[in-house]
Amino acid sequence: MSVTETMLPKRQTLLRSTSLVSIMTFLSRMAGFARDMVIAQIFGAQAGMDAFFVAFRIPNFMRRLFAEGAFSQAFVPVLAEYQEKQSVHDVRLFIGRVAGQLSTVLTIVTALGMVATPLIIFIFAPGFGEHSSRSMLATEMLRITFPYLMLISLTAMAGAVLNTYGYFGVPAITPILLNASMILAALYLSPYCHHPVVGLAWGVLIAGIAQFLFQLPFLYQRKLLVRPCKPNGDPGVKRVMKLMVPALFGVSIAQLNLMVDSIFASFLQVGSVSWLYYTDRLTDFPLGVFGVAIATVILPSLSRRHAEQGGEHYSRTLDWGLKSLLLIGIPAGVGLAIFSMPIIASCFGYGKFSIVDVFQTQKSLIALATGVPAFMMVKVLASGFYARQDIKTPVKIGAWAMLVNSLLCAMLIWPLAHAGLALSSALAGYVNCGMLLVLLLRREIYKPGKGWVKFIIQLLFANCLIAFYLYWVTGSINDWLSLPPLWRLVRLLTHTGIAVIIYLAGLSLVGVRFAQFRGLG
Repeated sequence: MSVTETMLPKRQTLLRSTSLVSIMTFLSRMAGFARDMVIAQIFGAQAGMDAFFVAFRIPNFMRRLFAEGAFSQAFVPVLAEYQEKQSVHDVRLFIGRVAGQLSTVLTIVTALGMVATPLIIFIFAPGFGEHSSRSMLATEMLRITFPYLMLISLTAMAGAVLNTYGYFGVPAITPILLNASMILAALYLSPYCHHPVVGLAWGVLIAGIAQFLFQLPFLYQRKLLVRPCKPNGDPGVKRVMKLMVPALFGVSIAQLNLMVDSIFASFLQVGSVSWLYYTDRLTDFPLGVFGVAIATVILPSLSRRHAEQGGEHYSRTLDWGLKSLLLIGIPAGVGLAIFSMPIIASCFGYGKFSIVDVFQTQKSLIALATGVPAFMMVKVLASGFYARQDIKTPVKIGAWAMLVNSLLCAMLIWPLAHAGLALSSALAGYVNCGMLLVLLLRREIYKPGKGWVKFIIQLLFANCLIAFYLYWVTGSINDWLSLPPLWRLVRLLTHTGIAVIIYLAGLSLVGVRFAQFRGLG
């Protein structure tokens, strides 16, 4: 097989691609749950864990800005355009030059970050205090975890290339290496560290190396592994960097809002940062498995349609994405909110994770779960702009959403503590989602298809059914905590499975047919 044949994009339906990404991401998220269960049981929600979550969230947050966020949204549309209009040689040269530019930027940022760790901790967790034990421990761990930014961003670029060429499985399964590394570090490395929680920081660094190396053979196999080189004024590279700068803020507004929550939470009682972390992990499950999966698959397709001037197909693709997300996002939010206590008790309520931690995490989970549909929809609505290489519009909207979140945090932190911070993020998500949708409609970029009112009514009916069922079987916290760990999980999965069956039966009863989601490609 020639290089040209190997580099042809792999064509398949959006449903098939999304299903593949969702399955792989589901496996990774299940490993992530196993990781968090191990961490919660060994370390609980004490001061050392607050320090670790800040040290881990900062490079992870910047990774989403550089990699999954701004870089991917700027790089994929330009790469898709090169696929359509340039030769194979030009595409490979473009990839190499972008890799060279990105590596240079990341090296500088990582070096500066490692030098300025005390200042960064003070900015992102001012409530820790300048010389407190939490602040000093967080600073030490941030120096260990910061190189993860560079490694995982390069991994994300490799994944973006594979995604653009239709190979979605490998990038989706790669995060499982992070979960495996942190579990092994918690079990076998932490006991040898002067402070056990520092072992988790080393686990993050090891995971970054493993994830980057894991991608390389798959790029090589598909003739997509290109040596990084100097940009030399490449117009495509300049366009990516120009698009990337504003997107550093706009595309990751949800993460920025969560970071604002962490800053406010650092002033609250010990454990607040950890409670918000576990809340974020639970809401991130449906968002990652389905929301990010659909957005990942949809962006290359939208970019190609824009390059081909396919306006009608562009709207149909957005229509498919939004309906698919609501089909999953609404019941996910309902389930997380109503069944919050059993979920937390079954996943984290062991060892040093006390009954107080269960109740406190439940409060913030109920609040943040209400925003799950909005967080999902933002991923697709923003892609409607990014595929057209319009970064400025989502940035402006994101700025307003972040302002709303900050104001709400300042208002709700006093009566609701950490749960108020979670509720602020949820409400800001709807502001972000609503403004994106209004502008897509006003500019006639998106023209909704027929049947939306009927579809919403059908969804409301099916979701009412599962809400009644989950409320009925929730029970008391003592019922759940009295069960052995295995039986808690069995009971949780059983009720979840029944709820899914009830939901699917309800949708079928009111006429929703899943065949209508298959054909788009």
